[in-house]
Amino acid sequence: MTRHSAAAPSSLARATTLDLGEFVSASPSSFHAVQEAARRLRAAGFSPLPESAHWAAPDVAGSRYVIRDGSLIAWVAPEPADATTPWRIVGSHTDSPALKLKPNPELGRENLSQVGVEVYGGPLLNSWLDRELRLAGLLTLRDGRRALVSTPPVLRVPQLAVHLDRAVNKEGLQLDPQRHMQPILGIGDVDVRELLAAHAAPLDPTGHLLAEGVLTDPVDPDDIVGFDVLTVDAQAPALFGAHEEFLASARLDNLSSVHAEVQALITIADGGGDARPAAEGPAPIALLVANDHEEVGSATRSGAAGPFLEDVLVRMHAALGGDEASRRRAFASSLVLSADAGHAAHPNYPERHDPVTRPQLGGGPMLKINAQQRYATDAVGIAAFAAACERAGVPHQHFVSHNAMPCGSTIGPLTATRLGMTTIDVGLTLLSMHSAREMCATADPLLLQQACAAFLRG
Repeated sequence: MTRHSAAAPSSLARATTLDLGEFVSASPSSFHAVQEAARRLRAAGFSPLPESAHWAAPDVAGSRYVIRDGSLIAWVAPEPADATTPWRIVGSHTDSPALKLKPNPELGRENLSQVGVEVYGGPLLNSWLDRELRLAGLLTLRDGRRALVSTPPVLRVPQLAVHLDRAVNKEGLQLDPQRHMQPILGIGDVDVRELLAAHAAPLDPTGHLLAEGVLTDPVDPDDIVGFDVLTVDAQAPALFGAHEEFLASARLDNLSSVHAEVQALITIADGGGDARPAAEGPAPIALLVANDHEEVGSATRSGAAGPFLEDVLVRMHAALGGDEASRRRAFASSLVLSADAGHAAHPNYPERHDPVTRPQLGGGPMLKINAQQRYATDAVGIAAFAAACERAGVPHQHFVSHNAMPCGSTIGPLTATRLGMTTIDVGLTLLSMHSAREMCATADPLLLQQACAAFLRG
């Protein structure tokens, strides 16, 4: 294997990765991720647009965003945008594997309170053991209000001591999700709804968190009628390595992509970076979609298999004066970049990767390619992404699965199938994917952000 001399990440790469860590810390659930993205967009001059409102041409012009539950769509429409203007779309997902609170979560044995959870997505269950966990997500209240909840560290799933499982290091750890993954919450009886209510922040009627310092009526535990609440790792993101060349963090799959795309879209709105050459014609509409529920198949109203993105595109196009025929033409000339974290070659398990195509940490974003179209990338898309990386001065690499290892998928094929747009699957390289704490190279978040910005410019 070729070895390269080590070098500390650049100051800009380090700052970008630390900002990614702040984004992850502010986003313990998909609902929080949308709020944090919206906060950053508003600070950059974006305006919210309610789905329930009538949309006319002035409403979709400029920098706007729309929230649907744990999903968000934002865009920058150039001033001369009309019904012929194509889109350049970057997409990602806001959710991550976790343990999700059951509707009646109170459990207990041995005078210990526990909470009942079920598995959300495909987490590495052993990584949830012996670490402090928080609860975070969305509450619905009897009066119709909604609230976000984020507790301090309150939970832990303790592993069985080696003295009581002498074969564990020889035969491997065997975990039953129903018997072995129920977290401990306290001694004696603990009311879970009281705990959630004590750490709830009500949303305003537009679905946004109220500004800091605004006093609101506290949430009554008896008023909580429903919740989508998950367990999340309580440990803060941190740089590590001989030259701090790595980031360890929860939810890098896939908040690393959401962060890169939000910051790239803000760059487009600010007019920063390399300007689009006039010879290339009018700029496209630069659009970001961050879908929820990718880790459980995307078949929801806010997932990539649902109607959210198509609804917004159809309404935008109609507001710009288009009809179905012109919309189909605009779709045909549009491109989608689906960004979802992928696997770096693992030094301890080299046989699990393709023998030739071996993406590395720090090597830039990777093009994800699969003959069965589990990724949507084709030759046309490869050329488009390679051109964007070349314009941005960003290196990129390729990913294919080992033939004996089944391949995962992303929002890319779903988006391509629903819209008929050329779609490219890319991603940041990770180790420990779907662990409660994943890792990436400090250099890579900036490279992905720069590639996304170049792609959005068209």
